[in-house]
Amino acid sequence: MAGKRHRGWRTFLTNKYLKDKEKIFVEYDPEYPVKYAIFITEEEWVAFVAQRRDENFKKVSATNRERASNPTYAYKKGRLGYARLEEKILDETKSDATSLPPHVLWKEARVGKDGTVRDDVQHIYDECETLSQSISTAEDQENRSVLSRALNVPEYPGRVRGKGHGCTPTSLYKNPRRRNPSNQEVMETLQALQAQVLQLQKDNERYRCMEKCSSQLKETSEKASINCQNKFPEGISSCQLYLSSPTYRLVGKGKVHNTSGDLLHHRPLPDGHLKVSVDVVLDKDALLPIPDIVSETTLLRDAIGSFVAWPLDLIFIDDETPTKPASKDKGILRHNESVASQKEVFAQGSQQLSQKIGSRQKNKRDLPVTSLPKKGAFVPRYQISLETLVDSSDMATAGAIRLLDMEEDIFGYSCTETIGKEDLEHIFRHQELGVGVIHTYIRFLYDNFMRGNDQLSNRFRFVSSSLVNKALICREPDSCREYLVKRFMASSTNNLYLWPYNSECHWLLLAIDPLKEVVYFLNSIDGEWTNYPDMKQLVDTSIKVFRSQRQARVPRTKSSNITWIKVQCPLQRNGIDCGYFVMRFMREVINMNQIEIPITYFDEYKCAHYTRLQLEQIKEELCQYFIEKRLISI
Repeated sequence: MAGKRHRGWRTFLTNKYLKDKEKIFVEYDPEYPVKYAIFITEEEWVAFVAQRRDENFKKVSATNRERASNPTYAYKKGRLGYARLEEKILDETKSDATSLPPHVLWKEARVGKDGTVRDDVQHIYDECETLSQSISTAEDQENRSVLSRALNVPEYPGRVRGKGHGCTPTSLYKNPRRRNPSNQEVMETLQALQAQVLQLQKDNERYRCMEKCSSQLKETSEKASINCQNKFPEGISSCQLYLSSPTYRLVGKGKVHNTSGDLLHHRPLPDGHLKVSVDVVLDKDALLPIPDIVSETTLLRDAIGSFVAWPLDLIFIDDETPTKPASKDKGILRHNESVASQKEVFAQGSQQLSQKIGSRQKNKRDLPVTSLPKKGAFVPRYQISLETLVDSSDMATAGAIRLLDMEEDIFGYSCTETIGKEDLEHIFRHQELGVGVIHTYIRFLYDNFMRGNDQLSNRFRFVSSSLVNKALICREPDSCREYLVKRFMASSTNNLYLWPYNSECHWLLLAIDPLKEVVYFLNSIDGEWTNYPDMKQLVDTSIKVFRSQRQARVPRTKSSNITWIKVQCPLQRNGIDCGYFVMRFMREVINMNQIEIPITYFDEYKCAHYTRLQLEQIKEELCQYFIEKRLISI
């Protein structure tokens, strides 16, 4: 109603002061209406006159006036209005209804005094009747009404066609106003969806395994019953059991039975598999590679003490586990040992290993590459040792944490990084990494490569992902920019700032040279920096502010050109490895000791994809660092 009154007021001023008696705009400047000085200032009056005399305004006004003077479906009730017309119809029909459908009222408003109805109006009414039978009330409210559909015109928000002025969808349909969900409700919905996706993934994995089992059993030839493989020693040997899906990980221990003509539950073994007895389960949620159709077992934990088929390439002989006693008095037969005693012996060995590592000299910069067993299979020794230490400490309980001090030289401010049990589980299970693990690896690089090495410590700096990430850039861009500028101002020579950037669902690495105004973009999923506009704008703005504060002179032609270089770095082949790739990128950049990163990456590390072993070496360094720092103790 206020908008309608305001439009009428502006039309009144136009007709009275800007037009003559023939409704034609006057050529001279109209006088300022002193009578309405309390409502209109002189500046507002000048702007109003200019707007009304604008040719575009006149054109739009003429078009609207012509359309209003000759409507397609003319209203025939004069000043009666929709509301009073509806009351009149309800009184005459003595109906108990409180309102009429919009299309019924619309039709009655277009009936002349003689009571005749035009054919086009009757056609619209009939079409509304047909549509009303096929469209529900909810759909009518959510989208366009049946009247708008029949007329084939858009429905303006906040109004109901055919009901008159002041009628809104809320008042007509008695619907409560919609409320945006709270953050807690959104998170609860997201968690429910994630749980459904996880369950679907497990069901799909189980279904694929059963299909694989059925197909392999059908294709097994008579030769499959003779499964004495040269890769494994003949007979019974202790082994470690791995799975490659959804992540490559150690899931249990047992014994592999490599004997000629061996059968599994009176059936030949599938090609590429051996019979294994399960003794220890390390991953309680692990699925069997091939479900046991006889016992309908699909989980590894349900197969303890029984035999299952296991792929050859996921079985590794445990060389350190004795299969025979050294003498009559010493030694343990591992297949007769209980699960609890095995864990106790392994924990004692891990404690001795950690004490041995703790006495290692701290001035060594290059950590030894994890040794490979005789059979050529990689064994993550530090991961197994650390996992055993975690299971034997208070970190085994949910919510347990460890604190790691981060010196001021690392991020430009002193802070404490929190490491939880979940962070360690992500490493052990090769899952997506959080900022705590990334920062711990940065502390490892600082301690083992840069501490005491003035050349490296003066050349390379780090940016904290806790202070600058996508969430904070959107919420507190000024604080993020201030931190970056302050970090850049701390350098007096050419520095390369390594920034692991977290876009909430992906890790990538930015290597920033603020003096040369060059940004190296290392993304393991082959994306462009244009996909991260908030991040790019923050970096560009921070470099420009840094340029201004150090009073650098830049040619006008280059004042806005900050060089971004997309490095052709190794690419990941799944949706999990981005954090591990970023850690290895940082290690290789520091190890090469170069400010400039080649666009095709370093020749020494150039490859299409990192191998699993290259990523496992990063995890081994992390786990070894946890043990050396004695962050986990029994």
